[in-house]
Amino acid sequence: MPEISNPTGRDEVRAAVLRHAADLFAERGPAATSVRDIAERAGVNHGLVFRHFGAKDNLVAAVLDHLGDEHGTADFTGFDSGATPAAYRRHLTVIARCLLDGYPVGEMQQRFPVMTALVDHIRATGADDRTAALTAAHTTALVIGWELFAPFLRAATGLQDIPESELRQDIAARAVDILHSAKPPAQ
Repeated sequence: MPEISNPTGRDEVRAAVLRHAADLFAERGPAATSVRDIAERAGVNHGLVFRHFGAKDNLVAAVLDHLGDEHGTADFTGFDSGATPAAYRRHLTVIARCLLDGYPVGEMQQRFPVMTALVDHIRATGADDRTAALTAAHTTALVIGWELFAPFLRAATGLQDIPESELRQDIAARAVDILHSAKPPAQ
């Protein structure tokens, strides 16, 4: 469904295209989303999408960076990135759909502000670069795994009856355990 008012000007057009492309990529993946679909939903001519982003791969990369930038900085004491749960889930869903569609996300996305902040946070505890990066990756894999696969994990392990708040507390505690496992290099 197109927006009620058509965006005008470079910034408005780019913002509308990025927002609606992200929504469509989350709904159906980038492979099943055409530039025309995005333009229609954003309320712009599809030629403007090409003018502002070029090829579809450039748009996918721009959406990935846009979603990463949306989260800004993170508070690692409570694993709150400042994003709403819906925005966080949309971001993870877009990444997952891009990967499933065969897009090289790690090569396309250029900015990873939350991950950079997490690695820096771990490095500040005295961990070397490699340990900080591995610890950040392990912690993130745990959190993302639960976010994307909770229904499967609950059913497969018999955790259907555990209250959501209790599960989230346990996930956060395990993530903190991983973060605290980062050790400074041996002297």
